[in-house]
Amino acid sequence: MRRFLRLGAVVTVTAFGLTLAGCGSSSTEAPAADGGGLGTAESPVSIRVIANDAFAKQWQDQLVPEFTKKYPNIKVTVDGVPYNDQLAKSMLELTSPTATYDVVLGDDPWFPQLAKTGGLVDLKTDLAKFADANYAWDDFNPSPLAAGEWDGHQYGVPVRSNLLLMFYNRSLYKKAKVAEPTPETTWEQYFADAPKLVQDTDGDGKTDAWAIGTYFTKDPLTPTIWQTVLNSNGGKLLDDDLKVSFDDEAGVKALQTQVDLLKYAPPGASTYQFNEPLEAFRQGKVATMFMWGSVYKGTAIDKTTTTLSEDQVGITTLPAGSAGPGAHRGIWSAGIAKKSAHQAAAWTFLQWVTSKEGEQWVGANLGTFPARNSTLQGTPPAPWLKPVYTAISQGYEAIAKGQMWRPRLPESDAVQQILALQTSRAISGQATSKDAVHQAAVDISALLKSKGYPR
Repeated sequence: MRRFLRLGAVVTVTAFGLTLAGCGSSSTEAPAADGGGLGTAESPVSIRVIANDAFAKQWQDQLVPEFTKKYPNIKVTVDGVPYNDQLAKSMLELTSPTATYDVVLGDDPWFPQLAKTGGLVDLKTDLAKFADANYAWDDFNPSPLAAGEWDGHQYGVPVRSNLLLMFYNRSLYKKAKVAEPTPETTWEQYFADAPKLVQDTDGDGKTDAWAIGTYFTKDPLTPTIWQTVLNSNGGKLLDDDLKVSFDDEAGVKALQTQVDLLKYAPPGASTYQFNEPLEAFRQGKVATMFMWGSVYKGTAIDKTTTTLSEDQVGITTLPAGSAGPGAHRGIWSAGIAKKSAHQAAAWTFLQWVTSKEGEQWVGANLGTFPARNSTLQGTPPAPWLKPVYTAISQGYEAIAKGQMWRPRLPESDAVQQILALQTSRAISGQATSKDAVHQAAVDISALLKSKGYPR
């Protein structure tokens, strides 16, 4: 395992508002006064980041060079890991005797589990000595920032804010003579319009466009669709005492809503995960797509990945239930390993990525959603982001109101696996929505009981 250099001269950095005396080997020990915090031209500091391979290369090829322009003596390596392997590898990393990675990224439902290892530092308190005075914690929107909190500590910051939104193809809506969706569009109206959006667009007598593309097959993200329906109707997966609260008419109705969407989806859509509905929408084959909003740039702007133009693609919240419009939080947060020998450099990197300046650059160049209110309410760094920022703001509001996120438990991933199995049984016709919801409730209750809940 490669060990990083420790350096000799004290470095004072004013460009980022940091005055450093070095970087500590743990959050509980005073940092070694060796001046190695941000390195020097002769002896740079190296840090490693474990990230999801869906965006790791983009970070390495585009984001890191931009960061390096300002901090040339911090060398950043971003290693990509497949989504299904990342949680296990990160858990192993945080519980190992030494740190291979200085920065650890985690998806929204993973962060309580990662934090529970004790392997992350509290960014607000443990690293206060390395903080930029202008970082402005209070500028973060509460919804994305909360994804990195656990047990009263801020273990992560939102580096890739995301939420489930509805994309719609304006051309297909116009051809079908259907009014475009808005945050006020209800599920009842959506299903009334869906049959009209299944259409023959070229007049050859064959259907070539359908109403919907989204997650349908067994996948931990598939249940987020009906979870959003449940939340938009005022329901929850778990009550305040961490007891199952969806094994009722509202839970069955929510799941059945997702099952019914399949009637208006393309042939073979029951196998759709992430890539299939995305490709179908980008090829103009579906009029709406319930998908993570961060794909907007690649769907409406980037001509190398889409056949659509910016004026064809609309974006808004998911249809409204009785309690309001729907969305679902999906934040990638980044934390710093307690065993990292380069906490100052690691925190400098994360502060830049999530700063006001960093968010502007990332939004314009990578299409990643912002987490700061000043970014959302200010002038977008690119004109195409204006309607996107409006949808994000509306989504964050819906998320906060309806608590639209996966359970905030170390066992969240296990809960989602149970929901994924039972959701797939209902969608594939192996079980009714009522039976699938009930079995999910039984299995989750047993899981939580085995872990000692309620506590």
